[in-house]
Amino acid sequence: MSEDLHALAGEYVLGLLAGDEAQACAGRLAADPAFAMAVEHWRARLAEFDLSAPAQVPSAAVWDRIAAATAAPPALSSPARARRPSAGWGAALSAVWESLPVWRGIGLGAAAATLLLALGLGFQMREAARAPVLVAVLLSGDNRPAAVVNTFRDGRAELIPLAALRAPEGKSLQVWTLWDRARGPVSVGLVDALRSLDLQLKGLPTAVPEQLFEVTLEPAGGSPTGRPTGPILMKGTASRAL
Repeated sequence: MSEDLHALAGEYVLGLLAGDEAQACAGRLAADPAFAMAVEHWRARLAEFDLSAPAQVPSAAVWDRIAAATAAPPALSSPARARRPSAGWGAALSAVWESLPVWRGIGLGAAAATLLLALGLGFQMREAARAPVLVAVLLSGDNRPAAVVNTFRDGRAELIPLAALRAPEGKSLQVWTLWDRARGPVSVGLVDALRSLDLQLKGLPTAVPEQLFEVTLEPAGGSPTGRPTGPILMKGTASRAL
């Protein structure tokens, strides 16, 4: 689901849209399942605001204004207010305190701020998850950068080639990592030609600085011993990303 669609659904649920935009969103609910799902998500998420607010009993004056506004045109709905004597600032503050539109506006403003904060934090978290925490530059035998290994906070790792490399007929390129010499190197990838590759680190400890990554040339299908047997084509150690 796109971020724009998710944000639009949040604005619709908060009542921040008006006129044609609100009508378009209302019509879209039946025709766009993804939008309808996003709307239901925000309704469920923002329901906590309604549940956390204590119940309030409107005053008699508020009910009088509601009845007047719904029973007569705006020009005829003000006699009750006109009969009430003015009490200066006290009366004005009392009117604001008892005004449903004012409190509705304050509530929508707070909810909108919360929505924007949630979207901003979500964006920052996604950007943080995409940024590598460790980077290893793998150097070839002549000390030229040949590939880069990026590791991420969620345990993922990827190999990105910087130069073309294909294994000869009957051979494979095998990627290894080593963080504990007592355990020895562990295979995390096997390819016929070097390409962007998600390394298989599932079940292994989280990558650490100085962890070794290397690519060796092995028989087709990988090393028969579970350890590197062929020549090392490139290697490098991980360091913290800038």
